[in-house]
Order: sequence, then structure tokens, then C-alpha cells
Amino acid sequence: MGRPRSEGVERAILDGVVGLLEEGVPLADISIERVARTARVGKATIYRRWPGREELFVEVLRRAEPPDPPLTGGSVREDLITLLESLRLRGVANRSSTLLCNVHAQMKSHPRLWSTYHALVIEPRRRMSVEVLRRGQRTGEIRTDLDLDLMHDLFVGPMLVRTVVRPEGDLPEELAAQIVDVVLAGLRPAQ
Repeated sequence: MGRPRSEGVERAILDGVVGLLEEGVPLADISIERVARTARVGKATIYRRWPGREELFVEVLRRAEPPDPPLTGGSVREDLITLLESLRLRGVANRSSTLLCNVHAQMKSHPRLWSTYHALVIEPRRRMSVEVLRRGQRTGEIRTDLDLDLMHDLFVGPMLVRTVVRPEGDLPEELAAQIVDVVLAGLRPAQ
């Protein structure tokens, strides 16, 4: 069966990547070999944990970002606010972390890395939001004649504009609730 994974080894690998990024090493120059040397482990040790460097980089980003929040399953409004607040906090973290800002900027020029990040991080978050909206349609909190993907975009769009397109935009604590309340008002079934 093999030895159990060592959290210390995993941490050394992830810290090695972070150290290289903090030194200003571009993503393109960070190979598995370089990470192995930095973390003082063998390449096989890294490959046992991550199939490639893209997955390793995504794991570094995941650990640097705030974790995804648990949803209560209560009201659709509460769950949507929770999801948008998580997005707002990631935007705040991205602004305050040179590492996150640098890596996110570089990812756009690495299609495989961006695709892996999208598949492993962004898409599961989108599916979670769409499921909350689907639940809202089933419970009668949201109109059933609208496309779920479009509704999702109506909720996350304003937050993405503030966190990505207009990074100088204000990200006040009440922003998630404001967005949800404005959009929900237009999505509720007619009385």
C-alpha cells in the first residue's frame, strides 16, 4: 500500500512554490524540477500528489485564497449573500496579496493553467451558485422562466466588475447583500 502522505512534505512543496513566486520567479520558469530542488524532495514525491504543475499551482492559489463557505441551505437570499461575500473576500485578498495578484495576472497568459484553475476552482463555484438558484426556482423564490446561467451572471457580474475590472472600486462589507437584494427584486415571481 505505500506510506501515508506527510503533511510536512506537502507543506514544504507548496511553501517552495510560494517562495519562488515571492522571489519574483515567473510561472513559466517554475518547473517541477525546480520546485523539487527548492522543497528538497524528489520529483516523484510531487507527482504522487499533483499530476502536473498546473494542478500544483492551482493548489497554491486555493490555499492562499479564503476557503469556500459552507451554505446553510436556508433561504436562497442567505446562500447567495454567502457566495457573493466569499467572492468579495477573495477580491479583497487579491488586492492585499502581491502573490495572488501576480499569479492571477500571469495565469491569463498560460492557457493550460487558466483552464485547470477554471475547471478545479471557478466551475465548481459556479455550479454551487446555479444549484442555489435552481433551488430558488423549486421553492418559488425565483421565477422559473429565466435561464439559470444568465441569473448566475446577474448576481456575480457586479461583484466581478468591482473585484476584477475596476480594482479601484469600493468593496464594502454590505456589498454582497446589496447586490443580492437588487437582483432578487427583479427575479421574484409576480404576485
